[in-house]
Amino acid sequence: MNITTAAADLAKNLITVCAQDATGRTVERRDLRRDGFLPWLRRLPANCVVGMEACSASHYWAREMAAMGLEPRIMAAEFVQPFRKSRAGKNDRNDAEAIAIAVREANMRFVAVKSTEQQARLARHRVREGWKEERTALGNRIRGLLAEFGVVIPRSQAALGRALAEAVHDECLPESVRELVRTAREHLEVLAKRIAECDRAIGQSCRDDPATRRLQELCGVGPTSADAAVATVGDARAFRNGRQFAAWVGLTPRQFSSGGSTRLGGITRRGDAYLRTLLVQGARSALKSALQCAPERASRLQQWIVQLHGRVGYQKTLIAIANKNARVIWALLAREETYNPEAWKSYATKEG
Repeated sequence: MNITTAAADLAKNLITVCAQDATGRTVERRDLRRDGFLPWLRRLPANCVVGMEACSASHYWAREMAAMGLEPRIMAAEFVQPFRKSRAGKNDRNDAEAIAIAVREANMRFVAVKSTEQQARLARHRVREGWKEERTALGNRIRGLLAEFGVVIPRSQAALGRALAEAVHDECLPESVRELVRTAREHLEVLAKRIAECDRAIGQSCRDDPATRRLQELCGVGPTSADAAVATVGDARAFRNGRQFAAWVGLTPRQFSSGGSTRLGGITRRGDAYLRTLLVQGARSALKSALQCAPERASRLQQWIVQLHGRVGYQKTLIAIANKNARVIWALLAREETYNPEAWKSYATKEG
């Protein structure tokens, strides 16, 4: 039995595997419990290619496989779907076989395996986002409950804090409601403290990393965006150019082409939604700064932003700024360069 390619349909407890020989014929197919997966991997020959769909555990398993001398390959699930024999008959064994077929494709695009350090940095961002969502949900819930008693609270977090401090001592509210408000206020303070701790840790991580310090020189890229970009991307040289990186983040327009005619739609919004959101939020800051800057003091980039805003409007300008920042981020990471806002002059000289 000469196994050259294997595939694993990962799950929490049950993992379905499929092994193929050099001709692409399936020679082994089985369902394994989680504790039986590593022993099965050890039976595979060295340099055997093992395919997986991208999921929460795929990077962990990929590191384990690499340590055994195997060659892990992680693919987006949407790239595997066309290789499933029966769209109507979806099951774990069909999925594993589709992964085994897809991983042999010469033009298949693979996901770079994240290191332990990368995932540790990203974990801080994931937890921070969870606490932000919890804080927002709790704040909205309290606003809705107090509105039933005639207490209307503005949308900002500062206004919510002041209103809750007053509601705790408001004799017009029932005692049970005041107790709920008191508990909610304490929980919001704890969440705010946890978020602040994450922000401090992210800031310290940025100060210790030369790559993130270089990224923060960009207009619209702060510590959170820089740290998330470095932790998410890893090796930027896995992308051929800045446009491919921007497309991976989901900041390029959809294409509808037929018969030589091309129509562009809205952005794809594929890839890492968190990093894309940070880049767009940073673009808001860059746009606001450019619009408020005096024309005689505006940089070349700010002049471009103001002109673009006048032509295409607010939303499209945000996406254009985020796209440009994504491309510059790729260049700074892939080439290990420092941001130079006057670099365009050297290119203009060469062309002249």
